[in-house]
Amino acid sequence: MAEVVAVIGGILLGVSLFLGWYHLGNQYAALQGCHGPNADCSGWHAMKYLKFPVLIAALAPLVLTWVIVAGHKFSWPRGELTAVVAICALVLVVFRGIIDKPGTPQGEISVSIGWFVALLGGLLIFAGAITRAHESTTRKKPPGVL
Repeated sequence: MAEVVAVIGGILLGVSLFLGWYHLGNQYAALQGCHGPNADCSGWHAMKYLKFPVLIAALAPLVLTWVIVAGHKFSWPRGELTAVVAICALVLVVFRGIIDKPGTPQGEISVSIGWFVALLGGLLIFAGAITRAHESTTRKKPPGVL
């Protein structure tokens, strides 16, 4: 079940790149070739280089599912690396949506539905990966207990 949640999150994150991430408010708003007024700019067009790490993060749950289905053994709990990738994707999404929105003038650029879908996708990947990592770890006994 955890893998399904993570895969759904990966699909949402991947699809979100092609939805409108930013809304351009007036005729002076410009963002990587997108121009206002009242236009949307997709995450794919808005992010010059950051789109590739986000796309790779969207593929991480598929790799996790393949590892589980193939039965590969690793020295770390399954899902742990996917959780780290999900955190990195969430940081990128939050950074580009709240902290440092691209384009000028920044007062005329707001986040749109695609950004929220990306945020939801990243959260689902993280939740699925953490659940899977928790399920695959063995409980350690305290010292002195047989």
